[in-house]
Amino acid sequence: MDQIHIEHTPPSAAEYLALRKSAGLSAMSKEGAEIGLPNSLFAVCLREENEIVGMGRVIGDGGCFFQVVDIAVRPDQQGRGYGKLIMSEIMNYLRAHVPARGLVSLLADVPADRLYAQFGFTYTSPKSEGMWWRQGE
Repeated sequence: MDQIHIEHTPPSAAEYLALRKSAGLSAMSKEGAEIGLPNSLFAVCLREENEIVGMGRVIGDGGCFFQVVDIAVRPDQQGRGYGKLIMSEIMNYLRAHVPARGLVSLLADVPADRLYAQFGFTYTSPKSEGMWWRQGE
């Protein structure tokens, strides 16, 4: 990990879209990325020789609700602890900026749920279930 540089800035839209695709996350639009990325409450990028290898963001209203999104590591870099490093940076931000009773949520793909559990995230069910709606093409 000594070759990895940590940045607390969002990736470019092109980097974001390419990393999401390579990591197997759902596709987002260029328009959405260009709007959304600058509105991040917090972002972390891991870079090796100026190439992005991992990222994560926190979005929300900055007071009551926060959501951890876009945790992704390039497939050829997985298994090196980079997901844990990204989450550690995000948790440092959350511990410093989430007010009392603030709620932090995330949608966890399996098996990434095991990573998030290491940082104290718990399942909401059966009391509540995650739901979503997505705008069509």
